[in-house]
Amino acid sequence: MKLVYEGKTKTVFELEDGNYLLKFKDDVTGEDGVFDPGANTVGLTIEGAGKTGLRLTKFFFELLEKKGIPTHFVNANIEDATMTVKPAEMFGNGLEVICRYRAVGSFLRRYGMYAEEGQELDGFVEVTLKDDARQDPPISEDALAMLGILSHDEYKRLKELTREIGAIVKAELLEKGIDLYDIKLEFGRAGDNKEITLIDEISGGNMRAYKNGEYIEPLKLGELILSE
Repeated sequence: MKLVYEGKTKTVFELEDGNYLLKFKDDVTGEDGVFDPGANTVGLTIEGAGKTGLRLTKFFFELLEKKGIPTHFVNANIEDATMTVKPAEMFGNGLEVICRYRAVGSFLRRYGMYAEEGQELDGFVEVTLKDDARQDPPISEDALAMLGILSHDEYKRLKELTREIGAIVKAELLEKGIDLYDIKLEFGRAGDNKEITLIDEISGGNMRAYKNGEYIEPLKLGELILSE
């Protein structure tokens, strides 16, 4: 295996067959020991978070594949906390796509003059650049197209997929009595036809969820969702 990238929550290796291996860590994003899926720094380490995040990712990716949504998932080894994925081309240096159902986190920090904490949002989709130095700034559809990061048609598809995936995850959580506040996704172009494909992960580390009005930390969230 060839080391490709050392990220905040995963390490990426290139395999001899052209696929990639993602090694999940126990690190989660946040600041000063407080989890925040929108943060661009590692805030804390939670023992077992890597394996739980992988189990949840495997669960959701397999569910999405059954529903016809393309993902880069190939297989997973829970014991080793590794996932094999197909190659995908990033948009520029990487984008994060957030689907928001409640006004919390960075949305509230930016728009607090007009929004109340916890205010309902109708699956609001926003795109941010993966740029730690500039605090992952939001970027508009027109700017993405003008800068050559993605086309208007690709943006439309990206938004459609994000809302569709968000709705599936939200419905799955509701079956457990859990309310999804927001979820962060990543996409890339995969295959010969450059199909827009879900990549990275879907775990407690990239969503905010509450039960009976109380926040659920990532490890506990994974346990609740995966429980029978």
